Amino acid sequence: MPPSGGVVLIQTPVQLYRYLLRCCRQLPTTATQQHYKHAIRQGYNSHADEDDPERIQMIIQRAVTDAEWILDKYTKKK
Repeated sequence: MPPSGGVVLIQTPVQLYRYLLRCCRQLPTTATQQHYKHAIRQGYNSHADEDDPERIQMIIQRAVTDAEWILDKYTKKK
């Protein structure tokens, strides 16, 4: 589940970055948290030069969907 508990309104890459880091706090182990934090940082850096607003929105939507899937994966193991 997303940390906000409701509809996620992310408009900018920085908002996405902060949202994803907050999602990491919900992961069960420190190792898992560090793994996904590193992946988030790498993804942010690799798309830093993206300037097409439509492409940026596609990346944001995909990242939020992936984050929800990962959180569901780890919370259903309990």
